[in-house]
Amino acid sequence: MGEIKIPELAESITEGTVAQWLKKTGEYVEKGDYIVELETDKVNVEIISEESGILQELKANEGDTVQVGEIIAIVSEGGANTKPAETLPKAAVQEAPVVTEAPPAKEEPSPIKPEAKGYPIASPSARKLAREKGIDLSQVPSNDPLGRLRAHDVIEHDRRKEQPAPSAPKEKENKQPQAAEAKPGKPTERVRMTRRRQTIASRLVEVQQNTAMLTTFNEVDMSNIMKLRNKRKDQFHKENDVKLGFMSFFTKAVVACLKKAPLLNAEIQGDEIVLKKFYDIGIAVSTDDGLVVPVLRDADRKNFAEIESDIMTFADKARNNKLSLSDLQGGTFTITNGGVFGSLLSTPILNGPQVGILGMHKIQMRPVAIDNEKMENRPMMYLALSYDHRIIDGKEAVTFLARVKALLEDPESLLFEA
Repeated sequence: MGEIKIPELAESITEGTVAQWLKKTGEYVEKGDYIVELETDKVNVEIISEESGILQELKANEGDTVQVGEIIAIVSEGGANTKPAETLPKAAVQEAPVVTEAPPAKEEPSPIKPEAKGYPIASPSARKLAREKGIDLSQVPSNDPLGRLRAHDVIEHDRRKEQPAPSAPKEKENKQPQAAEAKPGKPTERVRMTRRRQTIASRLVEVQQNTAMLTTFNEVDMSNIMKLRNKRKDQFHKENDVKLGFMSFFTKAVVACLKKAPLLNAEIQGDEIVLKKFYDIGIAVSTDDGLVVPVLRDADRKNFAEIESDIMTFADKARNNKLSLSDLQGGTFTITNGGVFGSLLSTPILNGPQVGILGMHKIQMRPVAIDNEKMENRPMMYLALSYDHRIIDGKEAVTFLARVKALLEDPESLLFEA
């Protein structure tokens, strides 16, 4: 008998939640087949079978929390000898006296029919969304030529399902029995928090309770960056095959200022301060499942094109739920951009155990005093620096943010920063 165990995932991850079984009891599995989707604090991972055989027993149900090293399934050993006869090569059954011709449907099953394996082919984000909304994926139509379901297919199916229909009153009654008991006539819906959302919630509370977090604000005139970007963006894209955005300017400015304010690139461990001599900058990215922070490694050694390319890759992987654990681990300082959602001003929360995070916001035209007599409309952005006051004094935090502002308002100076 072969045992399927939860493998080592990452140093900081010791458990996960069984999101969905991809194989059923009694089903044949090949070595290397994905058999279960596991939801962890950071990403969803699909675990493979290390044995070929019949899946005889599932030792964990969907929604159960399982530990690294825990046995979650039993597979009978025996390799190809255990494979059901109907999937054996035709030569193995052609001499049976009662068989005159192999049924055409069983000779070469189509690879684009996911129902042949008993479950639809769907991305992890689509399965998670369907599970949370109680949607049967076999009822969801796909726009993919290969029949693969994605999150937007589930969302569209759910939207159509919620449109008024003759059976709507009955569905409402079945959907919220608890709400009807608590507040008659007041519709509510209970949705279980995903493991990632639970982790985000607990860590945010932990940061608030275990740090002396303060925030200081400033504003930056984006005129010169926008002029430089407009002047160079076409050539930049032609030479590097990537667009010139604002994030590379901010990353470069942050790294330059961290070198002059090392405590903002540190962390507290017990009664010691660990000063980090490298610059792995976390770039906060929003996904359907919550905020994730992939890490831009050795940002001080990258040029503008490399930074923009890495950020574009992170965004693409986040949209398709392809971020790996290694993409999310570590980080010495974080940059988050609430401006993409229209936020004018906010207080970012530290991404522990880091002690600093820079918040970018919406660029908005505002009247600015140029001198005692002259006013001009300028594209302005508020910046927010949250920091851990246990090791960073207000003077150091304010000076850091003022340096960031100065570099961004004179972007050509970034070329001379080591």
